[in-house]
Amino acid sequence: MIKVEQLSKQIPGGPKVLSGISFNIEPGEFIAVKGASGSGKSMLLKCLALQESWSSGSYIVDGVDILKKGLSGKMKIRREMAYLEEKPSLIAKRSALKNVLIGAASQTPIWRRITGMVRSDDYMGAMDMIEKMGLLEKAHQKGDKLSGGEKQRIAIARALVHGAKTLLVDEPVSGLDPHAAEQVLSDLKNMCKTQGVSVVAVMHQGDWAERFADRILGLNNGQLVLDIKGRRMTEREKMLL
Repeated sequence: MIKVEQLSKQIPGGPKVLSGISFNIEPGEFIAVKGASGSGKSMLLKCLALQESWSSGSYIVDGVDILKKGLSGKMKIRREMAYLEEKPSLIAKRSALKNVLIGAASQTPIWRRITGMVRSDDYMGAMDMIEKMGLLEKAHQKGDKLSGGEKQRIAIARALVHGAKTLLVDEPVSGLDPHAAEQVLSDLKNMCKTQGVSVVAVMHQGDWAERFADRILGLNNGQLVLDIKGRRMTEREKMLL
């Protein structure tokens, strides 16, 4: 379990962008984060990924107070959490398979990184994850030849092969056509159910959050104003955002 307690983020010399945010993330839970532009959604993900420092608060992961563990705490987050940007970055001239394998590089010995040798179980693990994403036929296609939805799903496969237990995903379906968006969100939902992966996804547009999320968190001006089970939101709840 992940416990976020009283997370606040103050921009040095600037405004407070998150104020007293508290919530838990259960294993296998799909959490959607909604809110208007500038409400602090992306900053929340970056703070969870420790890409941004916390001004105050407690961050408990599997009973470990991450913010008090220094480098070891950061390494635990780096191993177990993956922050996926709105437009995933793949190596354009490498195959989808190579992109997934490279994502796991930090877990491989230095001698294997230098020699470029890949164990058969690494290869099979990457191929298995690509197949779970429904992209087996795209495994040897170059990164710059993949569609937006395919790139997003390869980025998810890369994170999971890397050992991520929690995915922090910023607008995973932005710019995708409805069919591709449905596929990406269905993949994420299925991973939560079958693999126990937790997902925290910023989902600003449409009713995707209501359809796929187990819980919906709502932010307004850096404050948590909504924490409900995934369902169709009432007009009053929408007005809070």
